[in-house]
Amino acid sequence: MTKGNDVANSRDLTSGATWKKLVQLAGPMVFGIVAVISVSLVDTYYVGQLGTQQLTALSFTFPVTLTVSSLAIGLGAGASSVVSRAIGANETDDAKRLATDSLALALLLVACVAIAGYLMIDPLFAMLGASGETLDMIGQYMRIWFLAIPLLVVPIVANSIVRAVGDTFWPSVVMVSSALTNIAITPIFIFGWGPVPAFGIQGAAIGTLIAWLVTVFGAFALVAWREKMLIFGLPSLDVLWRSWTRVLAVGVPASVGNAVNPLGIAAVTSILAGFGEVVVAGFGVATRVESLAVIPMLALSSAIGPFTGQNWGAGKCDRVGEALKFSYIVCAVWAGVLALFFWVAAEPIIGLFSQEAEVIDAATTYLAIVPLSLWGYGVVIITAGAFNALGRSHYGLGLYLIRTAVLYVPLSFVASMMAESEAVFYGIAIANALAGVAVGSFAFYWLAHHSAPEPETA
Repeated sequence: MTKGNDVANSRDLTSGATWKKLVQLAGPMVFGIVAVISVSLVDTYYVGQLGTQQLTALSFTFPVTLTVSSLAIGLGAGASSVVSRAIGANETDDAKRLATDSLALALLLVACVAIAGYLMIDPLFAMLGASGETLDMIGQYMRIWFLAIPLLVVPIVANSIVRAVGDTFWPSVVMVSSALTNIAITPIFIFGWGPVPAFGIQGAAIGTLIAWLVTVFGAFALVAWREKMLIFGLPSLDVLWRSWTRVLAVGVPASVGNAVNPLGIAAVTSILAGFGEVVVAGFGVATRVESLAVIPMLALSSAIGPFTGQNWGAGKCDRVGEALKFSYIVCAVWAGVLALFFWVAAEPIIGLFSQEAEVIDAATTYLAIVPLSLWGYGVVIITAGAFNALGRSHYGLGLYLIRTAVLYVPLSFVASMMAESEAVFYGIAIANALAGVAVGSFAFYWLAHHSAPEPETA
């Protein structure tokens, strides 16, 4: 067998052992997601050296930056869904047209969001509970961040397209390169070095902007030249509209679904603000550490999309159920590992980000309570990823809403009435567990009653 055939077979997700294909897809994504999340952790670590107030300011930005990024992630999910199903159905030209038009759509929409966000920084964060000098620091960070966000969109959507083809290795290489750039230059801009002045919290945003520039060039090179998935030339308005309609049918609910979780974090951040800024800082650090800890689940949620899309497009629906079962088992085992790990190591890990006793106490309390329940969160994001790939992103949105709007925020609010921040953390854990049971049950029920894919709309 030739090397070319080997590559083609490795990208064909419609045959071979299900778990092996998922591991092949998710393995490289682990490194890529580590790289992406490390950007936030690096910012948190160095900003934490500036002081608790700066760390609190950064903690307020976390749910907002995630929410805005969700637009690009959702559009990437829409692109991946339609492209992977077109590839599974052997419609190569259609896949290229959809890939090209998806990138154009993402750039247009995120430019509008960036402008609106830039103009709304102060009222938005004041609504979340920030004030005074903390609000000023947030403005310093977010003004640069909103200017930079278009640079993140091209890599997210382009990498989603490449993953839809069945390649997760090179997108991960691009993300790792960006992360290494961020790690190298962020402390220079925060603390100053040589001719570079100390920008403080603003320097974290400058480092992120430069790192995203690296990602733009790498991701575009992959999708345009290595995979040859772009069509250079203007389509007719009719063709463009049809492509955008198909992408948005998945992308809009997926974007809202991806935004639901950070919006929930924003709501809980606002609830915890009533317990003081140190609790907000501790919660911010803990959720960043948690985002690194759930990487295997995030990798599976990325892998399930192209796997589900190709197999559904090829009519091999039984493999989708097998993939979900394997993924759920991984989530359960990993959550148990995390609970044991943080029981022992939470305090020294949090100590890397803050030396204030109250911040450490709040963060370690969170990590002692919530991690065991993260299997439920994993079930939600993986199942939503599968439904997005099937073109049923409204189901994915519904699953996120069940976890966040029906369980996560209400239970946190009710728990806050006990006048202890620890009670809020128990509310979060209960929400995760209940969501996992409800979502997993729904997924298997739905698959049992939908044994054949519906025809694609041209």
